Amino acid sequence: MAAEAKYSGNFVQRGWRNIREAGTQRLAITATLLVVALLVARYSWFIPAVGEAERELYDARSFIEADINEVEQDDRVTMIVYNDQTLIEARKRSPLDRGIMIETLRNLDQMGAKAIGIDILFDQPQDEDFELVETLRNMQTPTFIAYARMDSNDENIIYEQQLYLDDFAAALEGSNSSIASVRLSETGGVTRLWPEIKSDLPPLLGRAMLTAAGEGGKTLPGYTGAVRYQLPADPSRPVFTTIPIDPFAIPNLVEIPDLAAEIVPSVEGRYILLGSDVVDIDRLTTPLSEASGSPEPPGVVFHATSIAQMLDGAALPKPMSITLWLLALLAVIAGSLTALLEWKNWRVYPLMFAQFALFVCVPFLVHLRGVDTFGMPAFGWLVAWIIAFTAVTSAARASTAEQRQFAQAALGKYLPREMAQEILENPELLALHGEKKQIYVLFSDLEGFTKMSHAISPEMVAKLLNRYLEMLSQVVLDHGGVIDKFVGDAVVAFWGAPIARDDDADRAAKAGYAIWQAGEAFRAEVAAMDEALPKIGKTRVGLHFGEAVVGNFGGDTRIQYTALGDSMNTAARLEAANKAMESSVMASREFADQTSVDFWRPMGRVVLRGRARPVDIMEPAPDFAADDREKLRDAIILSETNNTGAITMLEEIISRHPDDTALANLRHRLKNVSEGNAYVLG
Repeated sequence: MAAEAKYSGNFVQRGWRNIREAGTQRLAITATLLVVALLVARYSWFIPAVGEAERELYDARSFIEADINEVEQDDRVTMIVYNDQTLIEARKRSPLDRGIMIETLRNLDQMGAKAIGIDILFDQPQDEDFELVETLRNMQTPTFIAYARMDSNDENIIYEQQLYLDDFAAALEGSNSSIASVRLSETGGVTRLWPEIKSDLPPLLGRAMLTAAGEGGKTLPGYTGAVRYQLPADPSRPVFTTIPIDPFAIPNLVEIPDLAAEIVPSVEGRYILLGSDVVDIDRLTTPLSEASGSPEPPGVVFHATSIAQMLDGAALPKPMSITLWLLALLAVIAGSLTALLEWKNWRVYPLMFAQFALFVCVPFLVHLRGVDTFGMPAFGWLVAWIIAFTAVTSAARASTAEQRQFAQAALGKYLPREMAQEILENPELLALHGEKKQIYVLFSDLEGFTKMSHAISPEMVAKLLNRYLEMLSQVVLDHGGVIDKFVGDAVVAFWGAPIARDDDADRAAKAGYAIWQAGEAFRAEVAAMDEALPKIGKTRVGLHFGEAVVGNFGGDTRIQYTALGDSMNTAARLEAANKAMESSVMASREFADQTSVDFWRPMGRVVLRGRARPVDIMEPAPDFAADDREKLRDAIILSETNNTGAITMLEEIISRHPDDTALANLRHRLKNVSEGNAYVLG
């Protein structure tokens, strides 16, 4: 494992320490900016420029969703419209010809429509008004005419128009025709939402039509969410059947069999909307037309869409406010944590890109799931992330960087890197004290180096020793260990302090074997360097697990972070025992039992020099055959009760490994065991 990976879990603490060192004023500024970022992430729809971007992204989501979920033509609604050709033939452009409307209503009343909605304001007088009122009063089909007021349509209605609308509505009282609201909800000139419900206005046109047709339970009462606009699967067949009004204005249409057979099916059992589809009159800007740049549909499309949405029961749910707050907080936290990372620049970019993509994609995915994302940030999350990232990065850079770097460099010359880092994060650790911990200890020594050093120049001794210690130190650091000290060519290291990890045992075990391998590589390197140099001996390693007192020891002028205790002495004696046992790496059973690696082979029981209590020892042998390892384990177990039989089993194993000096030495020790079935090392 690379050394840098050992610190990845602590980047938050290190980042916080850097920011904390920036000072109170900088901390206050950073906190303020983070609050601003949170508010931007939550209320971005209400911020100029940012809100416009949010609306454009919403329109894009609406268009993509509609494009993915294209629909066949809806046979529940028919739109009958005045178009430009109608106006040319009537030789009358504005207001729309009411004579045509009168004949159309008379014919429609006989065709079995569920309800009729007229999306045309009768807000100024015409000669046909008396006849139109009479026609409306005589309608058997529930019929609703458009109504608006100055306070709700101040851009379109003036006082005189409202007076006429009120008079026209009063003339219909007591009949099967009544008024309905055609008020729209526009944001930035685009109709994205259902209009707000006002108690002093008549019901929305579509809701009134469904209620009159006996489907009042489907009117989505209280719903003011997103309008679900749709796109046709076949561009030649629009979502709603649209027919010019001209054929419907033929007197006694239903009495003309061929014409009636062609037209009546498009009316019977349907909701009928009368409106205009004239180039410069009553056009509707929708999210779909805004996102695609396509022509704006006629205003009557909103009412047709609302009827279809109500019949489908498609009241699009909105995310809860708490959800939006949590997502806003997540964006700020993501920006802040990214700013704390200590990665190289190129490694930050993929993470940043992934976060940006997530912020943009989440609203799209939620929208595709049928959720109303109007008001859900996307661009605002990006802006908030940038604000948080900038604020935290700025604070970290403004901290006392030079002092911190100096402290790291100075401590790093005398203390293990882990300890130096922990002291910087927790200065109180500099106090002189120790604590008991269970640690994994490693002792190593280079055989014959002292003797060799007398045969070569001091400069070469220093060169070789530095190279050797560099190689072994890197092994310890790569495996997450703490270098306790160097004693000449000996390396002392441990795992389990100051920070204990679940895999410390395996790290230490693999490091022990890797130390021996590094020693062999060093021997080859020296041999290749100069044939005249004396031969370098092998590196021996001892491993033990036990309790030690770990901490800072020394005085006011000099301290050392180290471990003290019998476990250190045991590891040292295991390292030295390798010479007598003709082995290279040896561990106590206490150590091996803590690991999950499967390369151990039992090597009997010995009494270490200067000790009375025997120690069961284990040797790492990853290249030793699994079958032989199992047989060796059986032989060691058998030696407890039948030493002669154990030796016989061992000799069979040795026959397959004639060059294994450690096995041969084990046979010698089994033949010369003392009390307790242990061999006493001299």
